[in-house]
Formats: sequence, C-alpha cells, structure tokens
Amino acid sequence: MADAQPAILHASAVALKGRGLLIRGASGSGKSGLALQLMALGASLVADDRVVVTRDGAQVRLGAPDTIRGRIEARGVGILHADTARDAALAAVVDLDTVESDRLPPHRVTDILGVAVALIHNCAHPSFPAALRQYLIAGRET
Repeated sequence: MADAQPAILHASAVALKGRGLLIRGASGSGKSGLALQLMALGASLVADDRVVVTRDGAQVRLGAPDTIRGRIEARGVGILHADTARDAALAAVVDLDTVESDRLPPHRVTDILGVAVALIHNCAHPSFPAALRQYLIAGRET
C-alpha cells in the first residue's frame, strides 16, 4: 500500500526510546494528564491535543504541529513548556474511552493509516502509567 497522506488526530503522544504512544479519548478524558504522568516517568512529549500521524512504509510516525510543539496543558496550572521528541515510531494506542475489564487482556489492534497497531484500553489502576512506560521500553508478552 502506498503511504497515506498525513493526518492530524485529536490526541496526545509521548515517546520513550523512540517508541511512541498515542493517547486518544474524548475531550476531558485525561489525555494530557496521562501524558504528564508518563513524562514524570521519563517519557518525552511528542504532542499534546493534536498529533500529526504519517505513514512511512509499514510504520506510523508521530509528530507535532509546529504551532504547539513543546507545549502541554496542565489543568489547574496552565500551558507548560516541555522537552520534546520531534518524531517517534508508533508502538501502541491507548484508548481512554474504553475501560479495561480483563486482568490480563487479549492482544488488541486498531487501524491507524492502514497499519495495525497495538491497542490498550484505559485502566484505573495506579500502576497504569508505569505499565505503559514498561510497555514502551520492552513490549508485551506475545
């Protein structure tokens, strides 16, 4: 399949060791909050609120529109400056609108620009951000 045209998604994204995590959900669902938690655990911001997704062969790349690069919203604090990863390969998508009910969930995928990408549902457990960090570092058991 030929590379698709870049798209801008209403989402946030962080990266760790070049592996990107796209965080999607309805307005007010906590995308920026989860990104901030992951940044506190060592991830770098890719983009907040709008993420540029580009297909590069069998891979999806994440980036930020120039107008918002290096900025993230922190509710109750304001717009914060952040170190950024200018580009990252998409490793997984977190869907904050769907709650995970399984202790050990099945492998799920979602389609981003014609590429099947791992899908993780929202989990209210306090270790969820740490688990996502570890996922970015080492992946998941197959």
